[in-house]
Amino acid sequence: MNQDKQIKTHLIIFCSFDPFNKEFATGFRLIDIFLSHFSFHPTNRQSDKNIKTHICNLDNIAIRASTDPKYALIVSDTSIKNQVAISIVYIYTHNRPIIKTLHHAMNVMSTKAKLFSIRCGINQATNLSDIEKIIIITDGIYFTKRIFDLLLYSFQIHAVSISSELRKFFNKNCNNTIEFWDCLSHCKWLLYNLVDKKTKNFHPISCYPCKLS
Repeated sequence: MNQDKQIKTHLIIFCSFDPFNKEFATGFRLIDIFLSHFSFHPTNRQSDKNIKTHICNLDNIAIRASTDPKYALIVSDTSIKNQVAISIVYIYTHNRPIIKTLHHAMNVMSTKAKLFSIRCGINQATNLSDIEKIIIITDGIYFTKRIFDLLLYSFQIHAVSISSELRKFFNKNCNNTIEFWDCLSHCKWLLYNLVDKKTKNFHPISCYPCKLS
């Protein structure tokens, strides 16, 4: 994992919402069919002991991802400066170049930007050959649960896209799973800290500077 593959996107484009998409059908949703294929791992932010244990678990995941070709580790972070949302995603896999993806868009709320970056990470990871387990590290663990709540209209565009990708991923192999792990920026976990710093230090050059305040 000593080479980098960089992908830069300068504008996030949101598709139109389709209220009749089959992903909304009762009995067809991911939560109805693939409940055992995804899990969430928050941490007790009030307990130093639990935080340390959680960081240890993240270390073990990073080690496993570096040695197991079936793992894809996605680390994502988002920040908003001057009404510009910046999202950076790193994807680590065994013996493959690190995939770095950058997106920035104007006048986008933080939750949508986080979901979009996760959506892009999942899209790329599910297209990698032989991947059976996807691990997503994010400080927006509570937002990720909205991926599976299609009744939240504001986030249905991303939920539908992610749901469709994960459905293909789960159907491909009954052992395929995805896990969402919480990570706090102040804990300075190595891989997340790297993405967090790049996100905060990135200065986009807008094509339309008059729209920035």
